[in-house]
Order: sequence, then C-alpha cells, then structure tokens
Amino acid sequence: MISKPFVKRFATLATVLAVVANVYIYTYPSIHPTECSWHCYDDNTGIGVIDQLSLWEKAVFYAKRYFDDVRDQTFGKVGPEFEDNEPEDIHLMAFGDPQIKGVWKKTPYITRLDIFGNDFFLGHIASMMRKRLHPSHVVVMGDLFSSQWIGDSEFYNRTTRYTSRIFGRDTTWLEKIKEKSHNSEGYKADWHAWGDSFNEIRSKEKPWDYGFHHSDVYSWDPEKEDTLFINITGNHDIGYSGDITYQHMARFSELFGKANYWIEYDTDTDHPWRIVVLNSLTLEGPALQPEFIETTWEFLYQLFERRFKGSTVLLTHVPFYKREGLCSDGPEFNYYPADFEREAYKKNMLRSQNHLSEDVTNRVLNLIFDNNKQGIILTGHDHVGCETYYNKNAREGTWSASKEKDSQDLTVQEITVKSMMGEFHGNTGLVSGHFNKLMGTWEWTFTLCPFAVQHVWWFAKVTALLTGFLWSLYILI
Repeated sequence: MISKPFVKRFATLATVLAVVANVYIYTYPSIHPTECSWHCYDDNTGIGVIDQLSLWEKAVFYAKRYFDDVRDQTFGKVGPEFEDNEPEDIHLMAFGDPQIKGVWKKTPYITRLDIFGNDFFLGHIASMMRKRLHPSHVVVMGDLFSSQWIGDSEFYNRTTRYTSRIFGRDTTWLEKIKEKSHNSEGYKADWHAWGDSFNEIRSKEKPWDYGFHHSDVYSWDPEKEDTLFINITGNHDIGYSGDITYQHMARFSELFGKANYWIEYDTDTDHPWRIVVLNSLTLEGPALQPEFIETTWEFLYQLFERRFKGSTVLLTHVPFYKREGLCSDGPEFNYYPADFEREAYKKNMLRSQNHLSEDVTNRVLNLIFDNNKQGIILTGHDHVGCETYYNKNAREGTWSASKEKDSQDLTVQEITVKSMMGEFHGNTGLVSGHFNKLMGTWEWTFTLCPFAVQHVWWFAKVTALLTGFLWSLYILI
C-alpha cells in the first residue's frame, strides 16, 4: 500500500518541476530578449560592460532583464513610435526546414506519439513568437515535409497538420480543395489539368504571363489573417530538378501557392522595397522536366526587366555558391548514374545539391540585385544555419562569399536560417528592415531566437500531467 506522505512528497517534487519547466517554455524568449525581439530592442548595456561584472552582478543583471521582459510581454510594452512621414519598420519572421513526418499503418505507436508531439512542439514555437512579436510577414524556408516521395493524399494530410497544428491557421480552404479534388483514397492533385494550363501559357509568345507580379500584399486572406504567410519550395517538398514532376508542382501550387513570384511595396514613395520568392530547385539540371527550369529563368528575366529602384528581400531554399569551410555544407552536386536502371529515365540527371553552382549564383544575383540597392537573402536547406556576405565585383559581374563585407560596389548578406526542428533547438529567425531617411536606404538586420531541444517541451508537458495524477491520487488515498 502506497503511503499518503510518500505520494505527497512526489507530488510536491513533480509540482516544482512542472512549474519551472512550464514557466520556461512559456517565457523562453525573455531569456534571450535581444535575440528574440526586433532590432529596435533597447539595450544600453554593452557586452563589454557585462563581461566586467562579477558572477553575482551578472546573475542580478540577467535576472532583472528576464523579469523586466516578462513584465513587458505580460502587461504590454508600447512599441516604437514613428513620425507621420516615417516608414514603419518591416518585421519578417522566418522558420527553417520543419520537415514534418507522416504516420503510416505500420508506424509504431511510440513513433506516432513522437510525431504528434513534434507537431505541437513546432506549433508552440510559432505561436509563442507570433504572439510576442506580431510579424507583418511569416516565411517558412522550404522542406515543410520530410519527403517528396509521398502520395497526394498524404501530402494533403501533412498540409492540414502543418496549417492547423503548427501555424494555427484556418483550414476552410483546404477542406474545399479536398471536396473538389479527391478520389476513394483522399485528395488527388489534378496534375494533367495543371500541366495543360502551364503549357498553354508556354505555347504563347514570351513574356509568359504566370502571374508572377503582386503589389502591396500583406495577407492572402485579409478577412481571416493579418499576416502574410509565405511557403518556399524545398527539395523535400518537390524534389531536386532531376526528380521534379508535374505531380509535384501541381499539388504544391494548389496547396501552398506559386513557386516563383514577387511582391512590390510602396512603389510610389521614396522607400520602395520588394519580396522575391524564388524556386531555386528549378534553376539548373540536367532536369527531368526542363520546361520548369526555362520558366524559372523567364521569371528572373521578367524581374530584371522591371528595373526596380528599391531594396530586395530574396527568399529561396538552396543557398548560393560558397567555398568549402564558410558554412557547415560545402559545394556538392550529385547526379543519377549512367547505369541507373531502377528509374532509367533519370540517368545523368541532377540528384541533389548543397549549393547553387557558381555560374548560376552570379547570374541570379546580377539579375536580382542589378540596381545596387541594399538587400538581404534568406535561405534554408543547411539545418545548422550560416551567415555570410556576398560581395559584388561589378567589373567582372561576379559575387564572392565571405564572412566579411569586402566590396566597393555592393554587399548583400545571406542568412541560412537554422532549422526549427528540436534537434537544432527550435529556432526562429527575425529580420528587421529599417528605412534610413538620411541615407535614403533600407537597412536589414537579423537575429536568431533559440528555444530548446524537444525533450524540454516533452518534460514540461509530462510533469504537468504527472502532477495532476499524483495530487488526484493523494486526494483519493
């Protein structure tokens, strides 16, 4: 027979652990307030000053900073004020490669539980950061799912989980799509109709009208959402160019939107800027469907022909070329072998790549940043994350990656956003854009807000349940 004092002791211990763990997971951005806030965060204490403090003084400083931030978030901190004629700062939140997995009939129950919990772990991060910072734009840097080799029905199921569990968005439009496009197994992408429409546009004289252009869009559904949500194509969503089929492109386009487009903002002002969404998986080959590559380059040529005068935020999945050692991933290209019999039609085609090639990198950057205006590049793919600078040599038309700014012409920072997966500590990337009226240019800054490994989130939830069980047992004994 379990004694009541024994249960009480364990219930008390569980309560303490549950309180500490849950306070942490619901206030973790306050532990890193500078990294977990937009760049306008006001911190007058420099790192050098902190380093000179004693251990006790450091503890007091960090504790005060934490509690001050929790107070500000709880009771509402007044945001920065802007003059009537001053453009508001741009606040873009970026999440790297969630790669959510699927559940199959033979999936073990413990794995099912882990996948179920992982959805809510990722959802906790997205919810906490959106409530804290109210971004104007949210972008997921590709690899939304863990594999492109899944059927349409499973692709739809993961889209529903991704939309509702992780990002808490309305799924009415998904339900309507399923009603329109389904068979006995569930959702089925009508890739024949999509392909016919795609090729009908290609049959006409250039420039092809694929609806690349948008203006001043701050929400795809203003009645239900006040944030623009952008999903980038990743290799685990549509494949590399040697794998991409009409089926891959059709279902991604129907459920997540276009693979290539731009949005221009404030074009009639002195502070225009734009977002460029680029499908970097269809830039080079050899490709299974070369027409996808031709269309992406047509997109870039149309973008170039606009002669845009403002700043650019480039969003894409595969990082640009850089020499070995600058980031975790070095340049690497793999091709299907010439004797590849399992899928003979893929022989010699592009199977995978860590970066874009050097030639493609130069061509793309010259087309997008031709106006020599400051901008920023966000990519995914490399889960470890990386920050580099691309320095332009206007005379030679080349760009070189470096850890330092080293160009008399133009330097553009590339941020490879660290993955939001638990094993990489559940990160959120924060991009702040501020228009410097004196210089007449947009200035871009980036910070990375870490959460914790997924076990911390599980521990908080399990100890809360255990606490409830133990106190219920204590009452019943």
